Amino acid sequence: MKNMKKYIIVPFLSLLMLFNVSCDDYLDVNKNIDSPDYVEDYLYLSGILQTYQDVTWDLTYAILPMISMWSTTQSSYGSNYGNHYYPQSSDTGALIWRTVYWNQGMNLENLINQAIAAEHWHLVGIGYAIKAYSWDMLTKVYGELPLKQAFDNERVRFDYDSQADIYEAVRGWARKAIEYLEMEDKTSYSSKISANDWVYKGDISKWIKFAHGVVVRNLASLSNKSDFLEKYADELIEAANKSLQTSADDAMVEMEGGSGSVPYSGYNNFWGTQRGNLGTTYYQHDYMVQIMTGTIPKYGTDGQRIKQTTPPNPYYQYELLEKQYIADTLVNLPGHYDPRVTVKLSTDSDPEYLYIDNPDSVKAHQYYGGRNNTSRTNPAGIKTTPHLYGRTTTVKNSTTSLPNDGIGRWLFRDDAPYVLMTAAEIKLCLAEAYWKKGNKGAAYIAFKEGVRNDLDFTVTPLYPGTKGVISGGDKVTKSVYNALANEYYAGPYVEGLGEANLTLSHIMLQKFISLYPWGGIEAWTDLRKYHYDIQYTGDYPSKNNGWDATRLIEVKRDEDDTKVFKGYFLGAARDIEFRNAAYNLYNDGSPCYRIRPRYNSEYTWNIESLEKLKPISGTAPNYQCSIPWFAYPGEYPAN
Repeated sequence: MKNMKKYIIVPFLSLLMLFNVSCDDYLDVNKNIDSPDYVEDYLYLSGILQTYQDVTWDLTYAILPMISMWSTTQSSYGSNYGNHYYPQSSDTGALIWRTVYWNQGMNLENLINQAIAAEHWHLVGIGYAIKAYSWDMLTKVYGELPLKQAFDNERVRFDYDSQADIYEAVRGWARKAIEYLEMEDKTSYSSKISANDWVYKGDISKWIKFAHGVVVRNLASLSNKSDFLEKYADELIEAANKSLQTSADDAMVEMEGGSGSVPYSGYNNFWGTQRGNLGTTYYQHDYMVQIMTGTIPKYGTDGQRIKQTTPPNPYYQYELLEKQYIADTLVNLPGHYDPRVTVKLSTDSDPEYLYIDNPDSVKAHQYYGGRNNTSRTNPAGIKTTPHLYGRTTTVKNSTTSLPNDGIGRWLFRDDAPYVLMTAAEIKLCLAEAYWKKGNKGAAYIAFKEGVRNDLDFTVTPLYPGTKGVISGGDKVTKSVYNALANEYYAGPYVEGLGEANLTLSHIMLQKFISLYPWGGIEAWTDLRKYHYDIQYTGDYPSKNNGWDATRLIEVKRDEDDTKVFKGYFLGAARDIEFRNAAYNLYNDGSPCYRIRPRYNSEYTWNIESLEKLKPISGTAPNYQCSIPWFAYPGEYPAN
């Protein structure tokens, strides 16, 4: 946030000067020199982009525990969001709402409108691209929203618009962004855009790709709708081919960092050690460990893991699913090990960073995750799950004596960027669309490109530790990572997989990993559109057809060919070991499908509009279980 433009520009006049101005000037209340009512359009850009860091609050405390990317021992979040429930009278999980409506809000509207008036076409295009991205995110989290009346300052209550209309508006803004960005702009911006653009430094060609990417993201969430092939697939494919192509196109909001030397904590990444938001209460979930290490267990008919009589490895004592989809690290052959695991996930192996340049030592790291959404205990029952910086002891930043966690590691680092969109995500959306169209050859090509892009994305913010010094960082060097990445790409899970063996599970699990943890909203969207792999008949799950009065959920087993997210089981999954815990009574058995709007706006001032929402009223105790339009196969049911 360094160099962010301040709106308070002019200092107070001294008392002596006030005696020398006319009374008319002094009483001109419409020209407050300390809070000007007009700023130039480009000055809005920096602050608007920096507001994306606020999204990380809701990711950390609500969405990541809810989707089994993280687990947490922080009871107010783990027991609520981790168990797919949260109290009505809370603003937790609603900072995204505040970010889009308030922090960006009229600032973004002013940027766009003033830039249009000034014929600053490229700035207009950037503004529309940001607006499309933010509202796409907003509706995927909360569902229906006030859109048409959102910025009508004559109102104190606002009607909600349908998600179908909001989706169309998002694509409309993205198309406008592309139109303006492709226009000839004769403005001499000098550094006005580049100095305030924390994402692409004024590179208009990349903003065009980004806007196409918003269209891809928007349409990808509709891939399980009955009219996807007819209405959306071709547009998605066209947009993806014009969007982010390599990791060099990845959209990330740069952070200044500086740890304890900066004047404001917000200069540091929310997930860095300096701000202390992760502490020792957030951990990777066991599901992430299972899919990334290739240790998805096999469950017996009773839902219990099957213990091996003579386990070859003391850390993995249970039989594994015959088919793993990402890696199989227990097989010591080239290409079976996915090196992203040693960067994306944490390990307490090699605590002194002595072997970070030794491939065999890196591959031998052990990984643990919380065995449910609220626990630090791992299923192996051998060791304690380490915190996200890679140790089991108290988190300490670089201002304290050794051992400490320094400035952090990877995306959990004081100066790490905030990720908005990656080429890997776009390519895997493309692979899914081709798969749905039955074009397996094109799906396989896009799949391989997506994996390659995520391998490249992962290494970009990699921050190796120092050998022999316990002061944080990643436990692998970039050169070792790149060598293992090339080996993995050529191995049996990517190039060696073969078109004939590619499944939808391969595509969606690779996408899930590519989104860890920065893209939790999109990962949650994918889980919801496939209804968490709940076992049901008909168009969508419902009470007594997916869950029942016991508040336990019938889930597809991994042997079911229609199950997309292999190894994934909701916390209330019936008869599954370490799950099998009924959700809150108010959920009436259902998992969570949306987050409530911000309490201190909607439930305080706009309650009448909330009451009108369907199929479940916004004031109902189970409103969080109301399935959003994007997840219905067709249109909303009549009742």
